[in-house]
Amino acid sequence: MNIIITGAGRGIGSELVKILARHKQNQIIAVSRNGKALKELQAECIKLYPDTKVIPYEFDLNQFEFYPFIVQRLETFIHKCDILIHNAGRLINKPYEKFELSDFDETVNVNFKAPFFLTQALLPILNRGAHVVNIGSYGGVPATRKFPGLAAYTSSKGALHILTEILATELAGLEIKVNCLALGSVQTEMFTRAFPGQKAALNPVQMAQFIADFAITGHKTMNGQVIPVALAEV
Repeated sequence: MNIIITGAGRGIGSELVKILARHKQNQIIAVSRNGKALKELQAECIKLYPDTKVIPYEFDLNQFEFYPFIVQRLETFIHKCDILIHNAGRLINKPYEKFELSDFDETVNVNFKAPFFLTQALLPILNRGAHVVNIGSYGGVPATRKFPGLAAYTSSKGALHILTEILATELAGLEIKVNCLALGSVQTEMFTRAFPGQKAALNPVQMAQFIADFAITGHKTMNGQVIPVALAEV
């Protein structure tokens, strides 16, 4: 399978790449703005699995003006994509009254605008039967516990959840399935910024394994679903 993963430079994203790289039939485009981290990830995967096909693709998701050309660049490596995982996320922990417009734009651009327009840009290479997996947040699910300092993050993830439902309908004619995993606490750098001193319920490897399995099989029985994945709220 041909797989594209954003936010692959660290945390859950890098663990996802390593898990999916175990299968030599997979070809993975690992996307991050951190080129150094991608090269290190590629080297680690090759060391673990000599036949692996992990391709680092350094790209800043905020560069929306380059989205129209991204398919042309990716076609250098793959002609079709079977799985697209929007894993990249941005969290700024700041009280609502101190939140600035630049903070808001930075958060929404990565968490919502990028999945919106990147999926659109990649439609020409998404296979019929492809699976788009959005990585949301448990806090963005209605009626779940909310936390101060995360107004933009939580709201942007809530918007991503709605986008998931809409795109499942929009792309039905292309036989492309779209689902969202609304993650609870995972011991990542982002979690530490949101909840200093707290311990998460899961580690990145555990969550990445769940996401990998779901990305491969979830669309066989689900479409347009926002699925909470949490052992605990914090």
